[in-house]
Amino acid sequence: MAGRHKFAELRARMSPAAQKRAAGKAERLSKEMDLAELRRARELSQEKLAQALQIGQAAVAKIEKRTDMYLSTLERVIRAMGGELRIVAHFASHDVRIRNFGPRQGEANAARARSRTAARAA
Repeated sequence: MAGRHKFAELRARMSPAAQKRAAGKAERLSKEMDLAELRRARELSQEKLAQALQIGQAAVAKIEKRTDMYLSTLERVIRAMGGELRIVAHFASHDVRIRNFGPRQGEANAARARSRTAARAA
């Protein structure tokens, strides 16, 4: 077809400086995605994600369109995609990971209690 070229061919025609700029921009873009882009990058359909979340496909579509949601909802979606949600506060001098949002606080407390009980029994 006229006017169609493989991306690899187009990239090969670019100057080394242009290739470097394009690679840098691609890397930056891959670090910032909305949920739908992330799902597609993970090669998941809305239906597959819905099955993992035990909800309907329409609910996944609604979640992906939200600009405001509970952190617990976001955490469930990220876990269903195989990831881990990390909340980081960024300051000029350093970053701080907020621990409240790792493994669910209730689950972490229960695990610590089980460990203490097992240690006493031993």
